[in-house]
Amino acid sequence: MQNPRPMKPGITLKLFCVILLTCIIAAFSMLAAMRYSFQQGFLGFLNEQEAQRLESVLPRVEDAYREHGNWEFLREQPRQWMGLIRPEGMHWNRHHRMHAPGERPPALPESELTGVMMRFSLLDSEKRPVVGHWHPDQEHLLKPIDVDGQTVGWVALVPFQQVTTGAELRFHQQQLKAGWIIGGIAIVLAAIAAWLLARMFLAPLKRIAASTHRLAEGDYATRVPLSSTDELGHLAEDFNRLALTLEKNEKLRRNFMADISHELRTPLSVLKGEMEAMEDGIRPMSLTTLKSLQAETATLGKLVDDLYQLSLSDVGALAYRKTCVDVIALLLQTVASFEERFAGKSIVIDLHFDTTQATECDADPLRLQQMFSNLLENTLRYTDPNGRLEIGCSHEDGVVRFDFQDTAPGVPSDKLPHLFERFYRTEHSRNRATGGSGLGLAISRNIAEAHQGSMTAQASPLGGLWISVVLPLAGKVPA
Repeated sequence: MQNPRPMKPGITLKLFCVILLTCIIAAFSMLAAMRYSFQQGFLGFLNEQEAQRLESVLPRVEDAYREHGNWEFLREQPRQWMGLIRPEGMHWNRHHRMHAPGERPPALPESELTGVMMRFSLLDSEKRPVVGHWHPDQEHLLKPIDVDGQTVGWVALVPFQQVTTGAELRFHQQQLKAGWIIGGIAIVLAAIAAWLLARMFLAPLKRIAASTHRLAEGDYATRVPLSSTDELGHLAEDFNRLALTLEKNEKLRRNFMADISHELRTPLSVLKGEMEAMEDGIRPMSLTTLKSLQAETATLGKLVDDLYQLSLSDVGALAYRKTCVDVIALLLQTVASFEERFAGKSIVIDLHFDTTQATECDADPLRLQQMFSNLLENTLRYTDPNGRLEIGCSHEDGVVRFDFQDTAPGVPSDKLPHLFERFYRTEHSRNRATGGSGLGLAISRNIAEAHQGSMTAQASPLGGLWISVVLPLAGKVPA
């Protein structure tokens, strides 16, 4: 027993995971950048506050030096040093300070929250330590102490490197917690957005996929509803055009099979009836009977040959041996071969062009003669007796144009676009009673297109059909 295939994640899950992962990475990157920026900005703010604190200390230290004349009163006297540099209203031991009932202690400067007083040091003029925690290997911020224009010492401050005190740590932790909360909310919103986007993008694709399955099963009437004008909407439009084309081709195929079955059945039925009649002795074996059988056999052979020619022309396998041909001379030669048949039906052929003018094209003379013969045959079969066929020729911008216009009966305007379809015949006047396989015009148009030309049909001013054939002249490329 064959093991079932393992279930693989669908495109919905894949798209959801890709969008969500992208949003998570973006959220974490943003949080990391915000944390780094906050830390650097917060430390910069604290160091700026400490620099201002250092500036406020200098005047008092200068006054103390003027009063004592040297630094001996502070040497190894940290309590006196702390008292000198502490802010106004701040006691060394805050717990021993007495406050009135309801009185709140004065707010401390931001710089005091970082233990800045413990990082102040006093140096003499030679930068030798007098008091404070002095470490020569540390990076210090030095400010000179100038008395009467002479530098008598230096105040050194160790810059703030990291958050260590309780208030700053609490503030930092609060910011970090807020960042994680924001990041979590952003991830949840990203997950919701990814799910909605995945559904929005893939819903049309699922509809197209389901319609494709139905189309593959033979339901050519299936269509995809158009819900947008973006690329997915264009894809749905292309699918609908494909389904419409397949539906039309399927209809044409069925009609083709029905038509060819009918066309083959008619001569075969006649042949079968004639032979059964001869077997039963109803019809004698005579020259007349043999001619009737031969006529039906010729009709059947002509149909098979037309089908073969049409199939070759459809796939481009019809052999063409192109040479420089005088198409007017070729047309006159073909018309001459039909004169007797046209005269027998009292149809006049009028040529409206200079028959002495040579018009050369790179073409296969046999195929062009076949095309002209089909057009003349079409007029001969379907034009009423005592009618007329006018053939015109004109030159237009590197091409030669032949116009075949006959008299009544005409073709309804809604039938004209279908004249070049296989086995197509208009009803009423142009019907099967006149004979023909209904393939001549289709073969003729294929021959014209194989010569880089074209063939069109429209209503004739004479009351019948107007067929125009355009062929490029020798050495010219059609636009």
